[in-house]
Amino acid sequence: MADVITYREAVAEGIAREMRRDPSVVCLGEDIGEAGGVFKTTAGLFKEFGRERVWDTPISEQAIVGAAMGAAMTGMRPVAEIMFSDFLACCWDYLANEIPKVRYMTGGQVTVPLVVRTANGGGLGFGAQHSQATENWALTVPGLKIAAPSTPADVIGMMAAAIRSDDPVVFFEHKGLLASKGVPPPPDHVVELGHAVVVREGADVTLVALASMVPVALKAAERLAQEDIGVEVVDLRSLVPLDMATVLASLGRTSRLVTVEENPYQGGWGATLVSVVADEGFSLLDAPVRRVAAECVPLPFADVLEEQVIPTVDKVVAAVRSLAAY
Repeated sequence: MADVITYREAVAEGIAREMRRDPSVVCLGEDIGEAGGVFKTTAGLFKEFGRERVWDTPISEQAIVGAAMGAAMTGMRPVAEIMFSDFLACCWDYLANEIPKVRYMTGGQVTVPLVVRTANGGGLGFGAQHSQATENWALTVPGLKIAAPSTPADVIGMMAAAIRSDDPVVFFEHKGLLASKGVPPPPDHVVELGHAVVVREGADVTLVALASMVPVALKAAERLAQEDIGVEVVDLRSLVPLDMATVLASLGRTSRLVTVEENPYQGGWGATLVSVVADEGFSLLDAPVRRVAAECVPLPFADVLEEQVIPTVDKVVAAVRSLAAY
């Protein structure tokens, strides 16, 4: 393998590793075969595994997820692609009412071990119907696991954990990260869902981020270091399971918390995290918590307007500065 790998290449590599390991793993979605996917995240899979394991589907999100559900219930491990996460709304009945509940309603007799992959998030000027960060939609549904890696190595490791999971996983791949690069992981690399990681140490403020907001948080931390403000950055990596132990341990060192999320402020994952901190870690805090989130409006198409809506390095820096002053 090359010395570096892009995020989009890591998606294909992560799936391919599991398809080589387990013949029950299949892929399905729109244009994922010879075309390699609209974002080229399935490039090479059709050539290696053929049409019996890589299925091009009609343009129907309900058909894609419904077929994946049936395949999973009968012994396969399907990896279904929904081209944009906004389109999860088209198959929401399956994701909210059927897939997460089968294992519970059958007393564990039937499992639904599937992965729904989807391109998520804004920052590329795709407009209001193709730019939403929708991981908070899935967060409201008990029974779904939620993965949102920020690096190519984590894509591969978390893809392995997601495909091997006996519970359904929604796997969010941020469009703004697809061209980012990183060192490829070793062949047997697995990152279990529910394990956050401290990607930068600091003593003054804990900054918790997810997916594309992790590089934003790291850039903000670099800028704040020039002002002698030490920012500890935590990459959550997944929302379900949610690793609050790592967050609370960080707060034990810093006593100040800022969350940065691409979800709208109203109903974003940061609200859940902050509520847990209030319940379990309030005594650790020396200052009020700050949330940096997207505005509660549809995302504009124009770049200059989109930047006003989604979190930016400048917004994160301002939030951290306000807490560092306490």
